[in-house]
Amino acid sequence: MSEETTTADTETEAAALAETKANEAAKIAADQAKLGKKFRIIAGEEILLTKRPSTFAFLNLYALGLLVLAIHVMFELEPGTESENFLVDLLATALFTSGSFGLTAVMLFVTWMNRLMNVSTSGRWVTVGLLIVSLAPSIALVDDLLLFITNLFMDEGVGGIIPDYQPLLFGSVFVAIYTALVFYFQRSFHYAITSDAIIFEHSFLLSRSHRRILFDRISEVVVQRSPMGTLLGFATVTVLTDSGVGIVEESNVPVVNHTIPGTKESENDNAAEKVGKGLIRTIVGIMTYQRTIRTVRPDPKHCMYNIRKWEKAKGLLNEMHKKNSQSHLLSDLKDTIVAAASED
Repeated sequence: MSEETTTADTETEAAALAETKANEAAKIAADQAKLGKKFRIIAGEEILLTKRPSTFAFLNLYALGLLVLAIHVMFELEPGTESENFLVDLLATALFTSGSFGLTAVMLFVTWMNRLMNVSTSGRWVTVGLLIVSLAPSIALVDDLLLFITNLFMDEGVGGIIPDYQPLLFGSVFVAIYTALVFYFQRSFHYAITSDAIIFEHSFLLSRSHRRILFDRISEVVVQRSPMGTLLGFATVTVLTDSGVGIVEESNVPVVNHTIPGTKESENDNAAEKVGKGLIRTIVGIMTYQRTIRTVRPDPKHCMYNIRKWEKAKGLLNEMHKKNSQSHLLSDLKDTIVAAASED
């Protein structure tokens, strides 16, 4: 009786184990099908590894949001202006007594410096967002000014609709929206190493990007680790090809004079018109100037940007590159020839 019970228990455990393995296999197949649809793999291709940027990959963008929030908190609290430095007191008094104009001036300075330094936060959409935040405090003042002017000529003036700008409230709303967009941007990158190629997928708002690089096109695999990446355990793995894919070279230049509409000087211009056009070119040039750099910077669209467990990704890339490279094919051909000669 005991032997029959033991046999029944063994069969039950075997059946449960087989069912568990079948469920795991079905789950793996479902995941492969889902990832295959996302990365648009070809028939017979298998996804070996997928990666996304680390949680701290875009820490600099989050730090910029905290700086904007700190500036708004400072103008909300309006700290005292009694210090030992007269110039500091004078500057603080000028900023805080001017209200929204002071906040606008500080935010425009931050926007300009961020653009000038040409760092990873100097992108177009970040600059546009900072400009919106910078000009927002002055909108209420323009509305009040419009109401004041129209009251002089009308019984009921136009304006006074926009409420007074509250730095802490509106700053918190702006930074919350900005942080959500940064997180969404961070999650929009997805990378895959398959049996045939490496795939870079990017989907942000209405923008879509899909790049597929075959292993035999890869000439070099580069690992870049920043000091922050070394501390937090992430690195950027970049694949280079003979055609230059993998790293984007940035060399931004100021706006050229003749590209500014209406500022090209002509022979019929008088002295005042020439001075005015020159002033416009100067102002636009200062606002759009960006320091030119001749270094290379990894593009998250074309590399595995700040991923965790990068050693596994690099090792798999090297293995697949060796397997699909011409040197490996020559090695296989040599072994085949040697084996055929030994048989003879």
